[in-house]
Amino acid sequence: MQSSTRQPLLVILFVLSLGLTGCSSIMSSATGQLAKNLALSIQQHDDPDTVASAMPAYLLMTDSFIQDDPQNIQMLLSGAKLYTAYANLFVNNEQRTKKLTQRAFDYALRAACAQNSVTCAAKSMPFTEFKSIIKNLDKDNIGILFILGQSWASWLKSHSDDWNAVAELPRIRLIFEKILILNENYQQGSAHLYMGILHSLLPASIGGKPDVAKQHFEMAIKLSGNKNLMAKVNYAEHHARLVFDQTLHDQLLNEVINAKVKEPSMTLINTIAQHKAKTLLKSGRDYF
Repeated sequence: MQSSTRQPLLVILFVLSLGLTGCSSIMSSATGQLAKNLALSIQQHDDPDTVASAMPAYLLMTDSFIQDDPQNIQMLLSGAKLYTAYANLFVNNEQRTKKLTQRAFDYALRAACAQNSVTCAAKSMPFTEFKSIIKNLDKDNIGILFILGQSWASWLKSHSDDWNAVAELPRIRLIFEKILILNENYQQGSAHLYMGILHSLLPASIGGKPDVAKQHFEMAIKLSGNKNLMAKVNYAEHHARLVFDQTLHDQLLNEVINAKVKEPSMTLINTIAQHKAKTLLKSGRDYF
């Protein structure tokens, strides 16, 4: 069944690649719409295995579109989003995850640079300069800011064994803090979710802020209307386990297991969250 689902996607992408090679302006418009439509279809799919099988073909096609139009901001952002999602949701191999999140982060940096040249050295400029730039960005930049922060956070998670990577944590936090200032409801409060995870990376004894993380996780759940099940899974995995609160851990995971997964733009992530909740609940018996 997976192969039959995957075939039409491959055919469509191949035909598009042939038909759009002659005109870059038409290509930019068509591929941009394709990226939006496919992203929505992925988000609303209820079979993670089908999505996992089909996504690599689209990732490679996205790479080819970017290669043809390397300054196309929308395609760069699509590449960053899709590579981040694929690495986080479907890849369990540490080395592959590092490579995929690196590509996602590179695309996000290039998109930010293409839109606003002052961000081109975001990763390497002095922190005080970076802070000043982020402070002066406005709501027109929130979409790129979110994808940059999202891909950067995923890159950091996969490179957490490197203290040079961990040293970039304040920059990532600054991005999500700015998003919360601009619009804390953006993406159903997802900036709160990332802030919760970031504040849970370290225990309190070495600089972590579990109490602050707890507040952010609860706001993420509230602003999603209690519909983002992955927020509860992350709350359980990153906070409840960090502070050894088994009651909270099991409560959150059981709520996810018993919840409705089909929600606009959240069906795939909720389906995966439900599977993950069952795994975490089972492993929690040995953890606590």
